[in-house]
Amino acid sequence: MTTPNVVPIELVVNGAPTTVSVDADTPLLWVLRQTLALPGTKFGCGIAACGVCMVHLDGVPVPACVTPVSAAIGKAITTIEGIRGPVADAVQRSWAALDVPQCGYCQSGQVMSAVALLSANSTPSDADIDTAMQGNLCRCGAYPRIRAAIHRAAEALPTPSQGLSAITPVTP
Repeated sequence: MTTPNVVPIELVVNGAPTTVSVDADTPLLWVLRQTLALPGTKFGCGIAACGVCMVHLDGVPVPACVTPVSAAIGKAITTIEGIRGPVADAVQRSWAALDVPQCGYCQSGQVMSAVALLSANSTPSDADIDTAMQGNLCRCGAYPRIRAAIHRAAEALPTPSQGLSAITPVTP
């Protein structure tokens, strides 16, 4: 039996620097959930097919279940627990106003993808939304409400001159 190559790895998670001692190939999902006790990022499929484990690395959505923790070194990791700012606020308010979740299991991944989309494109078309959200599955079929919530959030966003930022880092 081989012993994993456990090494100290320095990360920045939700704006806070932290060091974890894990194998460099450990999926980021398990580091977040088990080592750092951040349960908002869910496990769904383990093969990057469902989107429930979506997190941001430097603002880009990535599936944490297939992303080795070593790929996150030197990058800002943002989980559902750490999203802040006007875009995140608009998405969360729209989700609640339109009662998007049914069972809720996929919602952290859906919200993370929606925040990334609106951070890059504050006036998305239906096709833009479908493309950005295609990696997120919802077993309850809430897709029409998800799309409506993204449009509603886009309408609520401040103009670029007011300062549009998806993530306001948490100060440790």
